[in-house]
Amino acid sequence: MSAPVYILGGCQTDFARNWLKEGKDIVTMLQEAVSGGLTATGIEAHEVEVAHVGNFAAELYCKQGHLGGFLAEIDPAFSGIPTSRHEAACASGSVAMMMAAAEIEAGRYDLALIVGVEQMKTVDPATGGDFLGTAAWYEKEAKGVEFPFPKLFGRLGDEYEKRFGLKEEHLARIAEINFSNARRNPQAQTRGWFTDETQNLSSGKYANPVAGRLRVRDCSQVTDGATSLLLASDTFARQYAARRGLTVEQLPRILGWGHRTAPMKFDTKMAESKNSPYILPHTRQAIVDTFRRAALPDVWSVQGIETHDCFTTSEYMAIDHFGLTKPGESWKVIEEGVIEFGGKLPINASGGLIGCGHPVGATGTRQALDAFKQVTGQAGEYQIEGTKKIATLNIGGSGTTTVAMVIGV
Repeated sequence: MSAPVYILGGCQTDFARNWLKEGKDIVTMLQEAVSGGLTATGIEAHEVEVAHVGNFAAELYCKQGHLGGFLAEIDPAFSGIPTSRHEAACASGSVAMMMAAAEIEAGRYDLALIVGVEQMKTVDPATGGDFLGTAAWYEKEAKGVEFPFPKLFGRLGDEYEKRFGLKEEHLARIAEINFSNARRNPQAQTRGWFTDETQNLSSGKYANPVAGRLRVRDCSQVTDGATSLLLASDTFARQYAARRGLTVEQLPRILGWGHRTAPMKFDTKMAESKNSPYILPHTRQAIVDTFRRAALPDVWSVQGIETHDCFTTSEYMAIDHFGLTKPGESWKVIEEGVIEFGGKLPINASGGLIGCGHPVGATGTRQALDAFKQVTGQAGEYQIEGTKKIATLNIGGSGTTTVAMVIGV
């Protein structure tokens, strides 16, 4: 049994903001997320012993690398502490968390700061789509291709169609649920896009085709955002709980985790999974690893899921890979309302990547922060009743890097 790793809290910036239009840069984003996280937890900067930054492509979007060095710039108390930056495409934030957790488990440090960050609204959509293509095998899958990732995840839908059948109405319903959930989230990017419960996603701009079977409604958002988290050892967590008037048992922790990497190229993934019941078997294995480490029998042991709906097809995949249904039968729980807010097992109460937003390097940390909010009863209007455990699934590339977690008390 490895040493426990506790989540003490953190801060998410408002994902609806456009920082370039505000005249602010990625360093300011880091500053706001970090200062907000310290304020939210009541932790002093000098208590932090190590820091990890999750980021995908600041070199492309912002012409800036070496992001760990900025932590010493934004607070003098961080000068001298070890920092590093981690990149795993859209799973960058979760991988930064994994590295911090491993150091805590090893006994190196007692308190770690993690910041996921991405500033994406610095370029036009076509250029941004090309930048995102570097999360695939750029030379073979993205170079010269307009919006390569919608095409790749459209092909994930095509694979479901070929193996099991797939109806557009089920993907559309996933989008509807996530946009609807986002309206309850005061930091969601799309919270103000629809003025009432009526969402017309079947016609107009939201129904416009993007690539293959995917339409605008099926795609996650281009987002600026940052999210901070504070992770602690058992020693620090006990001291922290005492000064907050809590018991350590009341503090959420990472109960289980899974981290797997598949081949980079989508065609290789599909060839590899030819004889598997699961289209992305490494993603399935990461989820299985997570529940095994958490000592939970199955997905019905959690009260909610925050999953990586970069496209509706990736959430459709996650449903059966989590085990809500048999492979290829995700449509059943969509039709039955199981995954809706108020359903038996809500998915993306926050709005997910489609509704809340997808600042690539911050998505994994945002999912973990939302899990923290849920299990501590701090999710406000999107609080799932009676929540003790939340599962998360963060995916980088076309199913290449998968990090799953169960966070709970």
